[in-house]
Amino acid sequence: MTETVYMPTPHATRRNGTFIPPLLVVPFVLYNIVAFLFFGGSPAGWSNGLFTIPMVSGTPWAITAGDFLLVIGIVCLFIEVLKSTNAGRSSIVEHMLSMVLFVAFLIEFLLAGAASSSVFFLLMVMALIDVVAGFTVSITSAGRDVTMG
Repeated sequence: MTETVYMPTPHATRRNGTFIPPLLVVPFVLYNIVAFLFFGGSPAGWSNGLFTIPMVSGTPWAITAGDFLLVIGIVCLFIEVLKSTNAGRSSIVEHMLSMVLFVAFLIEFLLAGAASSSVFFLLMVMALIDVVAGFTVSITSAGRDVTMG
């Protein structure tokens, strides 16, 4: 006599992950601290060079403060996209907080003079991509969890 065991598919399992706030708040806070405290509210300071790296070609590669903050933002965006694949109960709250963060980026970009830089704009675009990717991944994985038949 054989026994049939039904195992849930990996997509159907839901784990209650720990709540992690949107990581793109890190470059948002860093931008505001540096722009208002160190640059005096001027977005021009983001083009200041931090350091240079000598390349094999002989030409030095200059890293600006804005470049460095954008790299931090890209790393945070990558982790956010990985987080969006979590199907836990806290993911809805995380998506809502990502939307609130994007709205904060947008309001500051439109109203604050210190935020009128390409660095802040690109960070805002990263926040938008985080919101869209989070909801897209959630909707796609929820559609796969529904089994017909």
